[in-house]
Amino acid sequence: MRFDQRHLLGIEPLRPDEITALLDLSDKYVTLNRARDKRSTTLSGLTQINMFFENSTRTQASFELAGKRMGADVMNMSMQASSIKKGETLIDTAMTLNAMHPDLLVVRHPHSGAVDLLAQKVNCAVINAGDGRHEHPTQALLDALTIRRAKGRLHRLSIAICGDIAHSRVARSNIMLLGKMENRIRLVGPATLMPAGIRDLGCEVYEDMNEGLQDVDVVMMLRLQKERMDGGFIPSEREYYHRYGLDAEKLARAKPDAIVMHPGPMNRGVEIDGTLADDINRSVIQEQVEMGVAVRMAVMDLLARNLRARPKEVLV
Repeated sequence: MRFDQRHLLGIEPLRPDEITALLDLSDKYVTLNRARDKRSTTLSGLTQINMFFENSTRTQASFELAGKRMGADVMNMSMQASSIKKGETLIDTAMTLNAMHPDLLVVRHPHSGAVDLLAQKVNCAVINAGDGRHEHPTQALLDALTIRRAKGRLHRLSIAICGDIAHSRVARSNIMLLGKMENRIRLVGPATLMPAGIRDLGCEVYEDMNEGLQDVDVVMMLRLQKERMDGGFIPSEREYYHRYGLDAEKLARAKPDAIVMHPGPMNRGVEIDGTLADDINRSVIQEQVEMGVAVRMAVMDLLARNLRARPKEVLV
């Protein structure tokens, strides 16, 4: 199983065969997670530190659970009350971490590029758990695994990503991953929530939801990133739901077996109809949560293999 990365900072550096390797290993961890005994010794003797400079529930819990199931010593650093608040720089933090000798560092940060900077300064494998508007690679990987398990393949599908594209690191990572796997990607949303130059990434862009969902295999809804908006991007939530919220009428434009996805947390009645979100025949939102743990286990497994394979002098 070939995976040559020292860190997972984004989808952009990954080759298609590395993506496939990650997903294949993730499938094995899905099986483990459904067993009565979920324990593994894959990360035994290794230390995992989770540093979340932004609040998170799903992602942090998923990484913590993944590390513990694999036998790692897991520590969560409360960055909201850390020395960063007292003026410590990211470089100072890196030096402090090096003194602790961690093996795996999971980082979420509100600023794009901050995780990459840490990766240059620490002597361990770094996993990007979301940085600003840049990337969220493990979310894209778990979405890909969910799609592959539901549709039986991850290539030559028609996939609509709908909503707040401009502020979404999830959208960016998914566009890159799904593009590498030869899928047709449609972006659907108001012009105010579309980033400039998005067509250069090979995507089709639609402002009309009914046109954008026509005959697609997958409908991926996105959360309105209100915390990253510094102006009036939509007239009102009610108007947004009327035009871009997913309901049964709009979904009828997609293929009859199209699946519905959302990275969470959902704003029911704004981005998606609550009944549709809970529809076990169409929605795979709960499956996405389950796949998240498996994918993060696979990521840490492969990074740990590469870590152990490196000469000792490289790590000190």
